[in-house]
Amino acid sequence: MEQAQLSLADFRFLRFKEGDRRAFEYYFKKYYDSIVGFGIQFIGDQDKARSIAQDAFIKLWENREKVQKINGIPSFLYTSVKTDCLNLIRHNKVVRKYESKKLHEREISLNTEILNSLNFDSVTFSELQSLIEKSIEELPDKCKLVFVKKRFENKKNKEIADELGITLKAVEANITRATKFLKLRLSHYILNIFIYCFLQF
Repeated sequence: MEQAQLSLADFRFLRFKEGDRRAFEYYFKKYYDSIVGFGIQFIGDQDKARSIAQDAFIKLWENREKVQKINGIPSFLYTSVKTDCLNLIRHNKVVRKYESKKLHEREISLNTEILNSLNFDSVTFSELQSLIEKSIEELPDKCKLVFVKKRFENKKNKEIADELGITLKAVEANITRATKFLKLRLSHYILNIFIYCFLQF
């Protein structure tokens, strides 16, 4: 009985490699759900995981002649899904980084507009930027790192905590410490309205 089953499996595999669509459909039905579940573990999005899984099966069909053994089918599928999921994750990080940069540029633009409306000249603004940068550099290392990730990289407290391996309370404490220090340093130099625009989270 076992020999017969092996023969059937070998026969189906050979038919698949020769382009038999029914054999391909058999493998699709057999592995599709597990492949989708594997993708969801990576990206946490069922619709995208399904799309990636479907692409993996298309690639399998197009490269069927290169698959040498029966167990090469799931190996091919899992490898394809893993690669595509990681590429998607990398792509999303690039997109988020770009969006974060554009948001930061817009914030700077808005702050400049506010300064212009208050008749700050370019020399004053340049001096102000220098003072801000110098003040940030004077923060303790961990405090500065947390503040930069929060203010300039627009990261959430949970993301910062995970990246730095510290607690949420530690993140919040460092942000509060940095904010108080910078407000104190800048309070005698610029109007409160600008301090609010720069330091509000």
